[in-house]
Parts: sequence; structure tokens; C-alpha cells
Amino acid sequence: MIDARDLRKRYGGSAALDGLDLTVAAGTVHGLLGPNGAGKTTLVRILATLVHLDSGTATVAGHDVHRHPERVRAAIGLVGQHAAVDELLSARQNLVMFGRLSHLGHRAARRRADALLEQFGLTDVGEKPAGRFSGGTRRRLDLAAGMILTPRVLFLDEPTTGLDPHARAEVWTAVRHLAAGGTTVLLTTQYLDEADQLADHVSVMHHGRVIAAGTPAELKGPDRLDVLTTGDPATAAARLGTLGPVTVDGRKVSVAVHDRVAALTLAATLPDVADITVRRPTLDEAFLHLVAA
Repeated sequence: MIDARDLRKRYGGSAALDGLDLTVAAGTVHGLLGPNGAGKTTLVRILATLVHLDSGTATVAGHDVHRHPERVRAAIGLVGQHAAVDELLSARQNLVMFGRLSHLGHRAARRRADALLEQFGLTDVGEKPAGRFSGGTRRRLDLAAGMILTPRVLFLDEPTTGLDPHARAEVWTAVRHLAAGGTTVLLTTQYLDEADQLADHVSVMHHGRVIAAGTPAELKGPDRLDVLTTGDPATAAARLGTLGPVTVDGRKVSVAVHDRVAALTLAATLPDVADITVRRPTLDEAFLHLVAA
């Protein structure tokens, strides 16, 4: 559904995108992770035809973003970092307005507004001004506005920034609903747990390039064995080093493991052990390792 090859974009002397490649399969949620300045928003703006690329090629829903931007716009929805709804209008009035701006007739716009209010659980607040909504409810209204024309591809640029945990959970539910309905979602986020919860596939961006890609499970890698010792951690590190490269953090020694039973058996023979844990690594750990490499 999205195919980008060797995308490059410079602002002055800085490269926002530096030979980026990206492929997004149809009907999936694809997460874009990266620190501030990695180029995530620039990429979304190029794919949404808001910014011209300097070189490279990109297609969205089968249409070239440079040669046929009008076809791309007809196939996409975009929800930016800041809510775009009018706070003085009710939820229904906002959706009708967006429908009319999208060239729907008045009756068609009202029917679509009613359908979206129900789809996003906003029927009970449909007549209330958006300025009275909580952050999560306002963001759901913003998502609904992005779905006015039932886009084949929806770009979500950090949709939960600044929201509390309850509001974030509301948005996550709405995104899952969209994906289940067949919409391809490209999600940029700085929240690793968000990508872990929502994304079928994740691309990690750094310095304008994709430096790693895969499912969240693939990026996390194998299980890790953590051993907390009351003695010299160097002793535990030397023994656990037979399993692979170890990391030492204070008195905790960690190593990636592919055979849980063998790893636990070895750990149980170590002297001065206070605690042994085998756990799944987090996406945070994988991300920090990748961007620090």
C-alpha cells in the first residue's frame, strides 16, 4: 500500500531524509519509531503530498506522490500531531463540516457524520461542543474526521502525544477498530509501548533512514536471563558469557538466551545468586540499542 525508495529531503544544510526505504503492506498497522529529528513527520508529509521530495520515488495506494498527488489525496486520510477540530462546533457539526469540505452533499455529509459518531463511540456527545471534550474524546473525533471518505490509507502522526493513559487507551481502541475494518495505518510515535500494542510491523528511523524493521517480536530479539548477584558480578558474567555477550548493570548480569532450560540450569549453579529471571525483552531496550549503535 506504501512503497518508498531512496527518499531524500534536505532543509538547508540538514538532511531530514537520507536515502529512506519503506514498504507498508495493505491492511496493516505499521509503526514508525524514532527520536526527535529522525525524519518521521517529514516522511508523513511527503507521503501525504504536503511536501515535495528532493529525490527518490514513493507510491501510496498505487499512485505516485509526485506525478499524481491528487489521486494520492483521494485515497488517504491524515491526522496530525494537533487536533484539527473546531472547538466551538459540536462533534456532529465538525464531521458535517469536514464532509462538506470533502465535497459530500449536505445529506451525504450528515449520514456520514452519524455513521462516524457511532463507529467511534461519540453518539452520546454528538451535540456537545468539542471544546468541552477530554483529550481522548477530542482525539477520537479527530480520527473520525480523518475517516470522512473512508481512506484506504490513514496517516497518524503521533496521535497520542500529551494524552493521559486513559485517553491513550481510547485512541488505541479506535485505531484497532480502523485496522480491523481494512484501513492501512501508518503510525508515527515516540511511545514504544504504543507501537508494541498496535503495530503489526515496525520500522525504526534514525538520521533520516530506516535502520531496522520487523515485527515487534523480531525487533525485541530472544529472551533475556537476568541474574542478580550478591557477590562479584564479574564472576557471574564470566560464567554466563558462555551463552553469549553479557551486559552488567551494577550487580545485575544479563544475557540473551535461546534455550530457557539450559540458561536457568547454568544460572542455578552460580554462587551468591539473589534472584534469577527469564523475561521477554522490551521494545524500549531494542530501540535504545538500535539508535545507540
